[in-house]
Amino acid sequence: MLSMAKKDYTALAAEIIELVGGKENIDSVIHCVTRLRFYLKDQSKADTEQIKALDGVMGVAESSGQYQVVVGPAVDDIYKEVTAQLPATDTADESTETEFDSSNQNTFYGSIKNNFNRFIGLITASVMPVINILAAAGIIKGFLAVLTSFDLVTETGKAYLIINAMTDAVFYFLPILVGFNAAKKLNGNPLLTAVIGGVIIHPSILEAANADAGIFTLGTYEFPFVAYTYSIFPMILAAWMIKKLEDWLKTWVSFYIQSIFIPIVVIGVVSSITIILTGPVLVGLSSGLANGLETMLNVNAPVFGAVINGFYQILVVFGLHWGIIPVYVNDFATLGYSYLSAIVSMTIVGQGGAALAVAVKSKKAEIKEIGYAGAFSAFCGITEPAIYGINLRFRRPFICASIASAAGGFLTGLFGINMWSIIGSIIGLPSFIDPANGITANFWYAVFVTFFTLFLAFILTYMWGYNDKMIMDKKREKPKNPAKADITE
Repeated sequence: MLSMAKKDYTALAAEIIELVGGKENIDSVIHCVTRLRFYLKDQSKADTEQIKALDGVMGVAESSGQYQVVVGPAVDDIYKEVTAQLPATDTADESTETEFDSSNQNTFYGSIKNNFNRFIGLITASVMPVINILAAAGIIKGFLAVLTSFDLVTETGKAYLIINAMTDAVFYFLPILVGFNAAKKLNGNPLLTAVIGGVIIHPSILEAANADAGIFTLGTYEFPFVAYTYSIFPMILAAWMIKKLEDWLKTWVSFYIQSIFIPIVVIGVVSSITIILTGPVLVGLSSGLANGLETMLNVNAPVFGAVINGFYQILVVFGLHWGIIPVYVNDFATLGYSYLSAIVSMTIVGQGGAALAVAVKSKKAEIKEIGYAGAFSAFCGITEPAIYGINLRFRRPFICASIASAAGGFLTGLFGINMWSIIGSIIGLPSFIDPANGITANFWYAVFVTFFTLFLAFILTYMWGYNDKMIMDKKREKPKNPAKADITE
């Protein structure tokens, strides 16, 4: 039985801080759905093996300049304890200047790698905090489509109006949310950035964009108004411009007029540049990315789906999947749906099916508890507890899950299954309901492939992937002999 009581993570947070090299070694820390993501001054000071051995830690990954500590669904509570124990300067400094210093920036390759890591880090930090909200809104939208399909709610009724507002708000105001997060990441001005987001999604701007109105004409080219609702990248660039412009203005504008003069200049300059130049360019590139991906899927969607799903959870292990998630969000922002998200959804189910098979087959109470918890978490859309708690530690279940996921990806591509929200797995099945047409064949195909993937992962793991004679790759206590390592069958 899983305990529902809220735990005190004060001690765990203190141990994590100490083992990553202490407070003085931490530039900044953020978190995603299951991981604490540290930017350390010197990653070699972190004691990875001891961190893995902590009760409450599932694993460690190092990627994109981040030292990632996987702690599972309790990440938000643990993050709050960690930040509470850090000086304010550790979480609010200009970490963008130092956080990606693992490469030698004196070389061309090191400079490129460093800047790329900083770019990816900015995108993920801007998008990650709203992922769960986007997922929740997508599920509500799916249920609204069901209610409408069965005539329980009419599109002209007040109930539909209110529920639809609940689902659309996060997407409509996405530029404000993303801009706010990007500004926080850059140690910029979140409120001023949110204002710029409000400017570009102002109803008058949207009305002009829908009317295909132009701003002005230069030669033969007409600069158009663009609809920025659902957009991501224009506001990330706007947050960067605000940070640079505000810092520059503070170097020469008198302190006595900064509070009024700087917002006037920033709002005027950044809004104008975004609306006239960078916004249309980035929205065009975003549409090109989404359409290009869709074209690639149309070439051979089954093979594409199988290849992606066969290796996708390896990206999760290294925390690299957060670099791909903005692509899904971009799909939803520009197209309103995402075939890629539908394909990847099956990998989540695959990992859950493998963990469930281990729990069912094992006669060991501890393995059963971890397996059932990991499977439940995966069916709710989060795979890390299943991966780090069971599948990777026995290895074969992870392989079985990846094989089943590849099969699920093949079928998803074969049936052309589409998705209208970012949340996947069993809890995300309403995401496969077409908001415009309600429950169609697409939904039933998704249900079939989802449970096929789950069943295949379960059978492969039950028959070949696990037995109680296998030795789990256990977390080590503080060993007397550091050279001695556990052996996994």
